[in-house]
Amino acid sequence: MMNLVYYRKKEGKMYDKNNVFAKILRGEIPNKTVYSDDNVLAFYDVAPRAKVHVLVIPRGEYTDIFDFTQNAPADAQVAFWCGVRKTVEKLGLRDNFRTVANTGRGAGQSVMHFHIHIMSDERFTEDF
Repeated sequence: MMNLVYYRKKEGKMYDKNNVFAKILRGEIPNKTVYSDDNVLAFYDVAPRAKVHVLVIPRGEYTDIFDFTQNAPADAQVAFWCGVRKTVEKLGLRDNFRTVANTGRGAGQSVMHFHIHIMSDERFTEDF
């Protein structure tokens, strides 16, 4: 059996090729896609914390925002953020959304594959 975890020597980070987002990218787990292209996949969160709660993930193997910004090629980084923008536009949330990137277990990152949460809810006008 092949090793499903690899070690990124520069960062000391391990990427688990069997994480739930990797499985979604491989088509092993279904998702409700909002936007998809060669670089990103955006889909509805299965446990939403807002009326609109979408996750945007790069198609590359990056554990968190630090890993992504240090190790992803510049064109992949630009393409990712363009994918975030296109997702927001497709959702019709141009002036009413929040983005969150939890980094590390202590900050609430439950899947060690870099991702951005796009959320929108009228509660955000009162709740920080």
